[in-house]
Amino acid sequence: MKLTILGYLGGYPDHGVGTSSYLITSGDYQLLLDCGSGALLALEKIMDPNQLDAVLLTHYHHDHTADVGVLQYYRQLHSGDKKVSPLPIYGHTKDPLNFAALTFGPFTQGVGYSAEAPLDLGPLRLTFLETEHPVPAFAVRIEEKATGQVWVNTSDTRAFPRLADFAQGADLLLADTNFLADHPAPLWHLTAPQAGELAKAAQVKHLLLTHLPQELSLATLKAQAQAAAPDMDVLLASEVNELNGSDLVG
Repeated sequence: MKLTILGYLGGYPDHGVGTSSYLITSGDYQLLLDCGSGALLALEKIMDPNQLDAVLLTHYHHDHTADVGVLQYYRQLHSGDKKVSPLPIYGHTKDPLNFAALTFGPFTQGVGYSAEAPLDLGPLRLTFLETEHPVPAFAVRIEEKATGQVWVNTSDTRAFPRLADFAQGADLLLADTNFLADHPAPLWHLTAPQAGELAKAAQVKHLLLTHLPQELSLATLKAQAQAAAPDMDVLLASEVNELNGSDLVG
């Protein structure tokens, strides 16, 4: 698998950096994981969005979905062959209004998922865990069938015990790390120490801090996560453009 980071900020874009959006590639299969502000521009720099196989949204907050509408317009208005048509956009069904908006004429089709059943997407098998957030949101565990490699994205969440079980043994953990250690309650995202503690408890191989804040020291954020998981390989999404499965061995 290959991970290409299209946007990594939480909340809003800043200084040319977009919000949550990640391209996951397995062979010739292209999955867009979340579609935040700036995602379409970033995607166009590396591939034709008409060549996507699927989009998956972890929840319907705008910093994860802001570019869904313009991606739908792209599918409608841009000439050229489409790899699949309509483009499936996978989303949970606990918010019927937002889920309904994933279907746009003959161009995109909303497809529901839940924590009750795995989802097979070409070379990938996905399972889901509902997180603890002000709106329904789902962590996703992605297994590449051919290699057995596992990546887990926490989506937006505060810390809760089942996360460590869900992420257990993952090769890569993308952790929503929006706060420093001293952030006051309520906590609807992980603090940096909590991200490190989660990675350590889950015995993952590599920790990637995502959903980053605009106005805090990212060096401090990384240091606090590293202190909580001293033997862990800790990376900031701001420092990485892409990761290959071969980079994550050991």
